[in-house]
Amino acid sequence: MKRKQFEDYLRSGNANNITVGVLAAIGLICGAKSFTGTQISLVEYCFIPKTLKNPVNRQRYCTPNKRYIMPESEFNAEVYAPANPEFQRDNFLPTKATRLRIIPPSNPHKPIWGLASVLFVGGAYGLSKAREWRLVQLIPEVREETRTNWLIAKLREGLRLYKESYTAQLDYEFHQWSENRRVRTAQLSKMTPEELAIFQEQVRLKAEAEARAQLQQATGQPVGALPGQSMQDVARGDDKVTGSEQQTLQQNSGGSLHPSEALALNTLQALAKADSSTALVAAPGSGKSVTLNYLIEKILADCPNADIWVISAKNDSFCGLREKERVIVFDGENPDLAKDVIDNFYKSYKLRKQLPESQRESLPPLILILDDWLVIADSLSKLYSDWNYGSKLLDVLLIGREFNTKFIASLQSFNLAALGIEKMDAQTRMCLNLLLLGNRYIKNSREQESYGVLELILNRGDIIPGKQEREQIKSKYLEIKTVSYQNLRPVMIASVGGFVVALMPNLSNQANSIASEQEYLDRVYELEFNLTAAHPPHTKPLSEVARKIYEYFQNVKNKTPKTLRDLKKADRLSGYSEQELIDGLAELVERQKINSDGNDSYYLPDW
Repeated sequence: MKRKQFEDYLRSGNANNITVGVLAAIGLICGAKSFTGTQISLVEYCFIPKTLKNPVNRQRYCTPNKRYIMPESEFNAEVYAPANPEFQRDNFLPTKATRLRIIPPSNPHKPIWGLASVLFVGGAYGLSKAREWRLVQLIPEVREETRTNWLIAKLREGLRLYKESYTAQLDYEFHQWSENRRVRTAQLSKMTPEELAIFQEQVRLKAEAEARAQLQQATGQPVGALPGQSMQDVARGDDKVTGSEQQTLQQNSGGSLHPSEALALNTLQALAKADSSTALVAAPGSGKSVTLNYLIEKILADCPNADIWVISAKNDSFCGLREKERVIVFDGENPDLAKDVIDNFYKSYKLRKQLPESQRESLPPLILILDDWLVIADSLSKLYSDWNYGSKLLDVLLIGREFNTKFIASLQSFNLAALGIEKMDAQTRMCLNLLLLGNRYIKNSREQESYGVLELILNRGDIIPGKQEREQIKSKYLEIKTVSYQNLRPVMIASVGGFVVALMPNLSNQANSIASEQEYLDRVYELEFNLTAAHPPHTKPLSEVARKIYEYFQNVKNKTPKTLRDLKKADRLSGYSEQELIDGLAELVERQKINSDGNDSYYLPDW
């Protein structure tokens, strides 16, 4: 409709131009007319002495060069009474000018002509500007309508082709079904009644099995009664949980708190299996380390021969990768190890790029995990100013999925440009899976919140382009945040092709993967066969304060015995009280992680 109006408006341009020209010409004519002729009556006069009576003598004083003209109104006014401009030789002057005649006005309508000129010229100018303004208004609307019509035409063409293809497919399937039915009818006609009954029973059992499998896959849980149960066992009510018991059970167990937990678990599994890189963004206390360990577990469970390397600021196990010497603890004094890992990772990736397409499908995953990457990336940029690791990560981000290569970057801020990739724009970010966590947690008897990362992207149009989609995600987030706030369970916003908002399941109940087969055999031996063992092995992990103290001892430069006072001065231990530090030291001494001489002096066994 707008395009038709625009075309009609363009066709009316000649008429508009003619109208503007005519109005301008009339205005100019009226303007010229307003400047010609006189508007008032004029008086022609001369100065004749009254004493002269002879007409000849009087005519001498009214020669053409001694006649004057002035407006009649001024001639009759006393103020403007004319005076003789000439010197009278006979020393007498007339007291008043002699009026010879009155000259009527030649153009008494000069104001009307001037007003008409202004109106016609102004009308021509206004008509021209109005046309320009209307064209400026129509052009964006016409452009949008043209683009919409083009998209509709493309969609219509695509739907037409799809309809033809779908119709052909239906015709083919119907032909196949008819042919199969004809063949099946011929086979059944040759069966005996006993064979036909057996065949029908087999078909019924197969159909029931397929229906149960599909229903179980759709709901995620078995259908009907459990094995060994009857319908009466399921229906009886003496084993049911009452309302108060259910609330207590929900608060004190690691069970499901929200229906979206299954969606969150599926999303994490999809991220572990995804062939594209991932950015895990969460503030401290949001469950970033637990989530990262779960992703590593799923990757190793799906592909035990995955080639995984970790660069981290802390000496964690990372599901046994540290025991396999695949974890590099970044040290600002010796950053070459981290640099070599990135270079070797990229070198292995380049070797994969040389393989033909037939050999790419069987490649095991090649993964680089960048833990606490903001701090490490900043140090690497300062230490190696001429080493562009960002271009390597960008290459893996954009093309690595073709060669089963990716990286997982763990960040504490949504500043994705800090990855080192200079061209991290909106299009590049679409190639990167996002996993953002927020939580309310209690540390040192103080409640702290870390929902800022999630609430930041809810107001950014470059991350979630559609306003309606943003509002839907925000509404879902506020619903789940209430459950997260009450139960100290992280809430997740993930982007794996589309945005997902869900409550994180309790991942702490997941079993830790075993570093190696030998470790597994040793553990089974200690638990099942070594009856003479004096003490069972410690299976309980270190507490948070003990782990932080152990990291402090591993990263100190001056390898001399440390006291409790030294631990209080350490930045990473500043958030713990003195009693918590003492308990952590006691736990490490009990586990034989550190040694003590009994005089408030502690050191690692290998110092």
